Amino acid sequence: MNEVIQNILNRRSIRIYSEEQIKQEDLDLILQAGMFAPSACNFQSWHFTVIQNKEIIKILNDKSKNELKKSDNENFKKFSDDEQFNIFYNASTIIVVSGDKKSIAPEIDCAAATENIMLAAESIGIGTCWIGLITPLFKSEQSEEILKLLQIPENYEPYYAITLGYKKGENPKPQPRRDNVINYIR
Repeated sequence: MNEVIQNILNRRSIRIYSEEQIKQEDLDLILQAGMFAPSACNFQSWHFTVIQNKEIIKILNDKSKNELKKSDNENFKKFSDDEQFNIFYNASTIIVVSGDKKSIAPEIDCAAATENIMLAAESIGIGTCWIGLITPLFKSEQSEEILKLLQIPENYEPYYAITLGYKKGENPKPQPRRDNVINYIR
């Protein structure tokens, strides 16, 4: 099977990582793959904030869990009440993905870059997980404080985060794919 297709089919959301920090050359390669994603009118509207500082990761985790407590979503509340739960699954590296608000389709551009990052990481044996649980924090009353803490450039909006780390164990088995999601018009 084609190597690219095999990588896409193998990629899973990883939630158990070793404590080892990602090698800089691996991180550089992964980020470069993100920067080569397609974007509307080639605006390349993404910005990546790489966080490897454990204190800042803890602050983001704690503040995110506090925001989740305010949610109407019962699953979010369960996560926030679990003291052992870490929204970043104790990964050693977090990438916050932000988009330029002045571009045409920044959230779509950033989603494409995120997928490139995750596929590139998988291709070199690094696990990832797309973290949407941080989004309520980015939309909260604390957002200005968080933008400063993360040094997000002016006119950029953070959307979500990606965890990265060396995998502990094998990739989980894939969940069955839904049926009836393709419609042909010929």
